[in-house]
Amino acid sequence: MKRLPSALRTAVPITAALLVATTTPAQADPEPKAPEDFVALADIDPTILHDIRYHTAHNFVGEPIDGYNMPLCILTRDAAQALSEAQETLRQQGYTLKVYDCYRPQRAVDQFVEWAEDLDDQRMRDEFYPRVDKSRLFEDGYIAENSGHSRGSTVDLTLVQLPAAEQRPYIPGEPLTDCAAPQDERFPDNSIDMGTGFDCFDTLSHTLDPRIQGEQRTNRQLLKKTLEDVGFVNYDREWWHFTYTPEAYPDTYFNFPVHRRSLTP
Repeated sequence: MKRLPSALRTAVPITAALLVATTTPAQADPEPKAPEDFVALADIDPTILHDIRYHTAHNFVGEPIDGYNMPLCILTRDAAQALSEAQETLRQQGYTLKVYDCYRPQRAVDQFVEWAEDLDDQRMRDEFYPRVDKSRLFEDGYIAENSGHSRGSTVDLTLVQLPAAEQRPYIPGEPLTDCAAPQDERFPDNSIDMGTGFDCFDTLSHTLDPRIQGEQRTNRQLLKKTLEDVGFVNYDREWWHFTYTPEAYPDTYFNFPVHRRSLTP
């Protein structure tokens, strides 16, 4: 058998090595991490309840939202410590805070925008926006390309009377009920009656809407005053939405996933 010339014999392993190098899958870029002053709320105050809706299908999109890899509330340390201070005050009055959403990755906001642009997707309308045409969600301020939640100092939350009643899980595909219906007709959230459910796209969700009176108005005012006393500011179109001030990152929109791995050990 003839032997290959030495030059060709040398070239064969080099060519094979190049082939292996070009067919090896590229390593995925590591996920971004949170700044060192971001914390899990549960590590600051484990008594605050969590109902992280965007980790589930019980939200206005109708499916778990991108970036919510754990049902975890992440906030800047200052915001989390202020919530703990408010919680101490509320527990003395027989209530506990319950958070629906805290830090929100930019990728989640992008999914909201994509969903809002798809006018054919009306899966969750009967609960979350029964009186609002989906084509108006941007114009009416319900959906935007950026969210204060992505800066880490904004939280959506409510009050639950102690001892907290058990809350059944949402079953995807179950019949939906208007978020502004009487409390005993809405999805059985264990919070006290705030007049509407969370993420209700309706003017009735405006914190001081004059149609909200009696016990419902008193409950909203209790939440608002308690949080304002520790440095939070309410967004007047959503009774559940508060931002701690001064914000640590007023101009930065983060995109790390909601997961313990995102936090500095």
